[in-house]
Amino acid sequence: MRTCAVTVGLFLLAFMPGLAQSVQHATSGTPARQQTAVPSSNSSPGQAKVNPTKEADIRRLLELTGVKGLATQMMSEMMDTIKPVLANSLPPGDYREKLIDLFIAKFRSKVDAGHLVELAIPIYDKHFSDDEIKGLIQFYQTPLGQKTIHELPAVVTEMQLEGKQWGEALGRDSMREVLTEHPELAKALEAASKPSQQ
Repeated sequence: MRTCAVTVGLFLLAFMPGLAQSVQHATSGTPARQQTAVPSSNSSPGQAKVNPTKEADIRRLLELTGVKGLATQMMSEMMDTIKPVLANSLPPGDYREKLIDLFIAKFRSKVDAGHLVELAIPIYDKHFSDDEIKGLIQFYQTPLGQKTIHELPAVVTEMQLEGKQWGEALGRDSMREVLTEHPELAKALEAASKPSQQ
């Protein structure tokens, strides 16, 4: 069964590339696409209003599953992850570490987990009927539902770690095999690496 924790995780994973791209635009002087604050679910122009009863149920579900707390925790973990990405995207210099630290502090000061709830409401409205929302609420009120809420963040974290290690191992093996199968590319790589090592 899909849970709110997975929803939050996927939302934040989708969000991070946009953040990195925005930082690159800001530091390169290239104008980024202008962003505006996303209005609440009941005031988005061109979007049908969510039935008030169903919206209340969605809010109850998101509250029950602890989406705000989970979003805050996952955002903090992702900001720690993005720090080296930012360092690699900025030109070297003494300024870089201070700039990144100040950026992360500024970003964290702007993060409002409640805004994630407002973003989630029309998405849940689109994908789940009110009866399904009510069913999810019933499930998350059971002992198994409560255990799922409690355990899923650790499960997702462990899966991410295992997936990262697996991906790194596959990447190393694939590169070794390609270089073994194509010795001309191995020589070209070795030659290209020498000037950067001097």
